[in-house]
Amino acid sequence: MNLKTKIPNFEIRFATEKDTKLILKFIKELAVYENLLSEVVATEEVLYNSLFVKKQAEVIIGEYNGEPVGFALFFHNFSTFLGKANLYLEDLYVQPQMRGLGLGKSLFSALARIAIERNCGRLDWWCLDWNEPSIKFYKKMGAIPMDEWTVYRVENEALEKLSKELDE
Repeated sequence: MNLKTKIPNFEIRFATEKDTKLILKFIKELAVYENLLSEVVATEEVLYNSLFVKKQAEVIIGEYNGEPVGFALFFHNFSTFLGKANLYLEDLYVQPQMRGLGLGKSLFSALARIAIERNCGRLDWWCLDWNEPSIKFYKKMGAIPMDEWTVYRVENEALEKLSKELDE
């Protein structure tokens, strides 16, 4: 997909292997914005393997005047209630100097098109509670918060311990 958008000089394309370094750069820029840079342990090698060898996720890149200015990383999850796959957006990022031009909305529109073309039931993502600008943006697009759900996570030592429960 190489998608011209309604925004002059803005195109969206699927990432290729040569974009691995750029994807990591965008991930780190997003982590700085979210005050989570210390949690980024991804490397170019890990991303390359995950995205282009194992194909565990996909990335679209937004380019303005031919220069990369944002990305969205997504993958399929599955709804048992719908009986079909959905798109799950892990991260969407537009560089600060490019915000307010509609580029983020165009990236969301591209994701919606991918979801429709793949017969997905919905597009899901998380947002940090403190991120009011993004929350307002999402609601303006018609997104609804899933306030009645709580996200849970098992990681690190707890994940390791849980995995060994079968052995005991």
